[in-house]
Amino acid sequence: MMNAASPLRIGIDLGGTKIEALLLDPDDTVLQRRRIASPAGEGYAAVLASLHTLITETAALIPPGTPCTVGIGIPGSLNPVTGLVQNANSTCLIGHPLKDDVEQLLGRPVGIRNDADCFALAECRLGAGQGYGLVFGVIMGTGCGGGICMDGRLREGPHRIAGEWGHFSVDPAGELCYCGNRGCVETKISGSGVERSFEARYGRKPAMTEIVARAREGDHECREAFDRFLDDFGRCLGGLISVLDPDAVVLGGGLSSIHELYTIGAERVRQYAFHGDLRTPILRNRLGDSAGVFGAAWSGC
Repeated sequence: MMNAASPLRIGIDLGGTKIEALLLDPDDTVLQRRRIASPAGEGYAAVLASLHTLITETAALIPPGTPCTVGIGIPGSLNPVTGLVQNANSTCLIGHPLKDDVEQLLGRPVGIRNDADCFALAECRLGAGQGYGLVFGVIMGTGCGGGICMDGRLREGPHRIAGEWGHFSVDPAGELCYCGNRGCVETKISGSGVERSFEARYGRKPAMTEIVARAREGDHECREAFDRFLDDFGRCLGGLISVLDPDAVVLGGGLSSIHELYTIGAERVRQYAFHGDLRTPILRNRLGDSAGVFGAAWSGC
């Protein structure tokens, strides 16, 4: 018989293109998983309605009287003073009391945590970060973020921004970022950032997947853009490692499947880091794009 000490866990990963729901039993066995398209482009009210529907439908699968928790990973964080969403690359969320609104709709408490933190937690508990003391989890996809896990526990910081290297300005003359600064890491090594940079230089805007594929085939412009991406990756991550000196770095997000990050990119990291014999392993994630939703489930209340 299940008791209050062993609840089921509902996790929600709120992304810019999809929302994923997960139901875990107390042993972390997946009981249900579902994905829907994210309505982020339709505004805050549409996102709120989708979250409500997805959580309610998942909760309906739980036997009556069975305790459960609900956790949501978001591409931003909650300001610890105001409770409003801050620093979200799904900008429709910024300035809204997402936690309060979801709790009011559901009539129960929910936990909300940054999606990169959820990724880092999941990879440390079940993935590539197992066995390492200090792990920096990197999200490289449409945007760029990070999370810090120390001995299996997340470090969020008093402002809930620990690990947010995506908005560290590395080029004051660079592209204006939505956060208000110029030349942020996110503008350099996210998929959307590389695509915008390519368009500004060459007058067309292929997808990141096409840039990578054509670079491998020898296309001059794509090779130039891809090499710049790998160099920016090395500079950004090398600087981060020089500050944090983690035991391991785990890469996640859509761009983490680019195998050159672990060869040429890793060499560039070693070039830019402040150590002559850098041994920090740069690891591919093991949980794929499901990592975030596991971390969200474990962050529930």
